[in-house]
Amino acid sequence: MQFMVSLDLSVVNVGLPQIGAGLGFSAVGVTWVIHAYALTFGGLLLLGGKAADRYGRRRVLLLGLGLFGLASLLGGLAQVPGHLVAARAAQGVGAAMLAPAALALLTEAFPTGRARVRAFGIWSAVNAAGGALGVLIGGVLTEYASWRWVMFVNVPMAAAALAMAWRGIRSAPAPARGGRPDVLGAVLATGGLTLLVFGVVRTEQNSWTSPATVATLAAAAVLLAAFVLVERGTPRDPLVRLGLFANRSVTGANAVNLLVGGAMASSFYFMSLYLQRVLGHGAALTGAMFLPFALGVIAGSVLAVRIGYRAAPRTVLAGGAAMTAAGFAWFGLISSDGSYASDVLGPSIVASVGIGLCLAPLVSTATAGVASHETGVAAGLLNSSRQIGASLGLAALGTAAHHRTGGIVTPATLNDGYALGMVLGAVLLASAVLIALAVLPRTGPPAPRREGGPE
Repeated sequence: MQFMVSLDLSVVNVGLPQIGAGLGFSAVGVTWVIHAYALTFGGLLLLGGKAADRYGRRRVLLLGLGLFGLASLLGGLAQVPGHLVAARAAQGVGAAMLAPAALALLTEAFPTGRARVRAFGIWSAVNAAGGALGVLIGGVLTEYASWRWVMFVNVPMAAAALAMAWRGIRSAPAPARGGRPDVLGAVLATGGLTLLVFGVVRTEQNSWTSPATVATLAAAAVLLAAFVLVERGTPRDPLVRLGLFANRSVTGANAVNLLVGGAMASSFYFMSLYLQRVLGHGAALTGAMFLPFALGVIAGSVLAVRIGYRAAPRTVLAGGAAMTAAGFAWFGLISSDGSYASDVLGPSIVASVGIGLCLAPLVSTATAGVASHETGVAAGLLNSSRQIGASLGLAALGTAAHHRTGGIVTPATLNDGYALGMVLGAVLLASAVLIALAVLPRTGPPAPRREGGPE
């Protein structure tokens, strides 16, 4: 399931030009194929995590999987732009249900010890490999089949995952519900997160200082501030218990995840454009060139398991982020007359191994010490911070790269912009290292408190 969600975040990007031409999107309208998914996924993750805790993770996971698969099928059959945008929005709703539910189930099934290290190592490998392989799969499908297959490819994966989840995840007793749900808090949080993501992704058309952007981000800030005030005093079951942030593992891991998400999303974007617009490679070959990156993530995840048996997650996480920062800084040396072998392959290997090293301890730390009835919310928080970080990072670094490129677009000016974006990604990762060392516990995170068997 995690591979499918991660793949869907990147598999569509390569096919955007063909999607726009095939359905008659405008140049601005085609971006909503990406934005519709980002809005519903990022805006509803906290609600999805809370629903998993309140109504049962298996139930929410199965519903999310079914919706995701159906939306993918309908998206592949779309005949007009509105149909595809609606299908992408429905995919985001399904992903917001299944992603936190799946991670909460994993956390409950492997609460501590060597098994937990190994489980999260596997999870991190398929998570990052899905994103990297999405570029490869999207390029091949777009060039040799049809853009519709970047949607259809999810259908057999969703069906297989649904069958495995139905058989492999046993039903659990109905979870205890802590009073009436806090509907007002849920509306405020969902509205605030959705407006935040909307304001950021729209900076492609409106500048950061435009009235539309300022008004949208200000409205998001007001809603999120109101959410905090409501959660502090509500007698109902809150969407997010604010005391959860007193856990240094939760707070530190989400702060690091925000920065790592921004750097990773930007790196995929800049390197894909560099390979195509500067070096002149086609979509399929560009996707194939991401294969060493995917393999490096898997190698880093295996290494993280071995190191994680002996070292604290904080140490592995900081080391992996530092290694990724070094790889991104190396990416910053790309040149307009370079080549894949000299400018991309080496830093890809360094950065990908670093990402593999840091992802597993990041997820494990973000759910450490969290009570069983709140693991869905903690998983929703982690997914939210990654999604918001990706949106913020891509918009901010993309704007900086655009300004560096300037009004005259040539391979040399594009190269300068992409190089700056990669260097800024390295700065984000260096900041993540500092936060990890300053905030996360010095020893291994406390074992999660068991309040019942895994579902």
